[in-house]
Amino acid sequence: MYLTKEKKQELFEQHGNGKAKTDTGSPEAQIALFTYRINHLTEHLKNNKKDYSTQLGLKKLVGKRRRLLDYLHDNEINRYRAIIAELGIRK
Repeated sequence: MYLTKEKKQELFEQHGNGKAKTDTGSPEAQIALFTYRINHLTEHLKNNKKDYSTQLGLKKLVGKRRRLLDYLHDNEINRYRAIIAELGIRK
C-alpha cells in the first residue's frame, strides 16, 4: 500500500489547522492528502497510459481538491494562499 497509516498521520500533522494531530477534517489537511494521492496517481499513469479507470479516479480527485481550494479562496483567503505556497499548487 502506497499510503500507510503513518504517512497519513504525518500529512495531517504537517498540514493540519494546528488544532490537533488528528485534525483530519480541515480543508488544509484534506487538500494535502488529495495532493499526495494525485501525485501518486500521476506517476502511475506515466507508466500505464491506458489505465482508464485510474484516469477517472484522478480526475475526480482533482475536482474534489479544486472545490476545497475554491471554498478556502472564497472564505479565508490567507489560509488559501498559505496552503498554495506550502504545497506548490498552481491554479
